[in-house]
This record gives sequence, structure tokens and C-alpha cells, in this order.
Amino acid sequence: HPQTTPLVELQNITPKPGVRLFAKLEGQNPSGSIKDRVVNAIIRDAESMGTIRPGDTIIEASSGNTAIALAMVAKQKGYTAHVILPEGVVPSVADLLNLYGAKITWCEPQAGLKGAIEIAKQMAEEFGYYPLSQFSSSVNIETHYNTTGQEIVEALPSVDVFVAGIGTGGTIMGVGKRLRESHPNALIVGVEPQMGERLQGLRSLSEGFIPPLLDLKKIDSRFIVDNANALKTVRLIAEAEGIFPGVSSGATLYAAMRVAQRIDRGN
Repeated sequence: HPQTTPLVELQNITPKPGVRLFAKLEGQNPSGSIKDRVVNAIIRDAESMGTIRPGDTIIEASSGNTAIALAMVAKQKGYTAHVILPEGVVPSVADLLNLYGAKITWCEPQAGLKGAIEIAKQMAEEFGYYPLSQFSSSVNIETHYNTTGQEIVEALPSVDVFVAGIGTGGTIMGVGKRLRESHPNALIVGVEPQMGERLQGLRSLSEGFIPPLLDLKKIDSRFIVDNANALKTVRLIAEAEGIFPGVSSGATLYAAMRVAQRIDRGN
């Protein structure tokens, strides 16, 4: 069942006194990322509609976190997880997937995530696997609307800016939609990596794959962050706040600090 993750104030790294920075610690989900929310919700939705039953294989393309979340949830619920990974992902991802007993199909790194998604689709049709479809399932957005976004609204009386990585588009669209209902003037800011660079879980839109769930008209601005600044910010938050995040969180915080420099006050 969905668990509420902590929302903590980053008191030591705000660039100016009137601006308060808050981080939602999605790493405290059971498999260590925000993707637990989406994977669990999509599988429960499929179960409620009877389109999946124990023993079935669930397939998905992922660069890491969704694959790990799927492997964990599948193991608990009696399914087989089959993940398509682009070669060159962080080695620990494959180690965790093997530990959970997931099946891995590797694809050429130059095919990127777009190629991996295509392979997952083909294999689902050919072998009768159930496609998780995190990039196109509306459940992705609904989950973040109902859980992540709702939790933020309940925890903070006002939200002026929301900053999130652009991966599938689910987080930024779902949370953004919920926040705008309570805070119509909130700015929604997306973060993507520099073209050609890999930040785990984030996609560069300039590489030609626009996630179907993403509506760019609903995002106020986008920040492109390079690896060096993302890693630098991971070190900063670890040293200043005692929080050890992933690289995509480093990129997101880097963008949030840049936004904070531009406004006089706000959350």
C-alpha cells in the first residue's frame, strides 16, 4: 500500500533567507525510489481489471529505478519481471535485478530508451507478456496526483515552485496538476540532463523522445543540468543536510537552488 514519504526542509542550503527549500524523500519508498508508487499502482489496476494473473510476466523498459521497483513488486505478488535495459546503466542496477530474480534483456546503448521501449513492446506482443507501459499509462499521472501531489499539499500550507525531473513525465504532470488546484500560481519547473549525458532516470527531450504523458504547455520552465553540477549538488546536500540522494535528485536540487536565487521569497 502507498506509504507517505517524509518532506524535510533543507535549512542549510537555501540561497536567501526568504526562500525555503523542501525535499520529498522518495528514496524512502520500499525499493528506494519514487517508482514504487507507479509500479504498484499499475499492477493493482491491472489486477482489478483481471488483465493479469499470478505467474504472468510483466515487461518494461527502464534505465534503473522502475526496473528495480518492478522486480520487487513482482517478486512479492507472484509475477515474473522482465526488464529491457540499455547497456551502460549503473552496474548496481543489474546486481539488484539479479538478486530479485528478474530477467534482463540488454539493448544497444545507442538505441537509448526509445529502442528499449520498442523492444519491450515487441516482446510483449510476441510472448504475451503484460506491458507495464509507465511511459504511456495514465495511471502514472493519476498516482502522482493522488499520492505524491496530495501529500505535498497536505504537508505545506503554500507551494510557490515545484521542481521535478522529467523522466516519464508522470511525476511532474501528476503533482503539477494537484498543486495547481490548491495553488493556481505555483510555478512548475522541469529538469532534464544535458544532451548526450546520462543522468539516471532523466531524459533529454532534445534527443528526440518526448514522453507521451508529458504536456510541455503545463510546464513553466525547464532547466538543463549537466552531470558535474548534479554530482556537486549530491555532495553538497550530503555534507550540509546529512541526506544522501541519487544523481537525478542532485540535478533537481541544483535547478531548485537556481530558481530560488531568482525569487525573493516562497516555498
